[in-house]
Amino acid sequence: MKGCFSVLLLLLLPQGLFSANIQALKPEFSAVADESAELVEIATGLEFTEGPVWIGGKEGGYLLFSDIPADKIYRWAPEQALSVWRTPSGNSNGLLLDSRGRLLVCEHGGRRVSLTLDSGEVATLCDSFNGGRLNSPNDIALGTDGSLWFTDPPYGLGKQEESEQGACYVFRLAPGAKAPTAVVEDFNRPNGIVFSPDKKVLYISDSGSPHHIRYFRVAGENLEEIGVFAVISPGGPDGMCVDSEGRLYSTAGDGVHVFSPDGTLIGKIITPRMPANCCFGGKEWKTLFITARPDVYAVKLKVKGLP
Repeated sequence: MKGCFSVLLLLLLPQGLFSANIQALKPEFSAVADESAELVEIATGLEFTEGPVWIGGKEGGYLLFSDIPADKIYRWAPEQALSVWRTPSGNSNGLLLDSRGRLLVCEHGGRRVSLTLDSGEVATLCDSFNGGRLNSPNDIALGTDGSLWFTDPPYGLGKQEESEQGACYVFRLAPGAKAPTAVVEDFNRPNGIVFSPDKKVLYISDSGSPHHIRYFRVAGENLEEIGVFAVISPGGPDGMCVDSEGRLYSTAGDGVHVFSPDGTLIGKIITPRMPANCCFGGKEWKTLFITARPDVYAVKLKVKGLP
């Protein structure tokens, strides 16, 4: 009977609006989401969406996100039509704002990390390490000192391209530096990367064979490994974000998994399509945006997230 009711509810909901499948695994998840939360489809019919970032502004703010194979960055805002914000985008993946509010882009096609200057010009921040081109920068995080920490798996390399690096590194780019420093060298496929709210801990997902998230203490310009924070199943981890209370949100094969700061899985937000990344935004920073292959979803939560 419960299954029949769920099907009927989906039929009654407007197109593009789903009853979110909120799975509370621990009592404390009630502070994150209501069981009645609605998952809104804000974009569909795209190719492979990734790298969402919320941009605040006088007009109430808007979302930018990548469509990697389409070579585009899209712009979405409430009550406005979806529009192309930049094309070509260098087959952009992860997006982030720097300390001055300028857009940072991990470019698969460009094999670089780029910065959009105030003039609108797109400048290369870094594209090589030890004399070789980067693989395909994937995701990026901003340190307290303005340093950039990013992952460099080979997912964006074309069939005829070969890696010029000896590993899939996690890099740190110091403010003003032209070349990054490798801070971790033993990941299979480093992917999502995000700091804890106090910037003292760095989480990095491995979407390769380990399917886990590792976490590290930030020790100046270096990292000290704490260990494995969580193993993701089904599927593997990809993009991540955190809320103001230090909970970690990781994409997985069935939706977004939510972990307490001690690594306990406390709940899930199940999505119709397998997600690749997520971020907080909206006027109160309580909306979770989720990129999921051809779709992008939004769900209102009870907690405030961080950029």
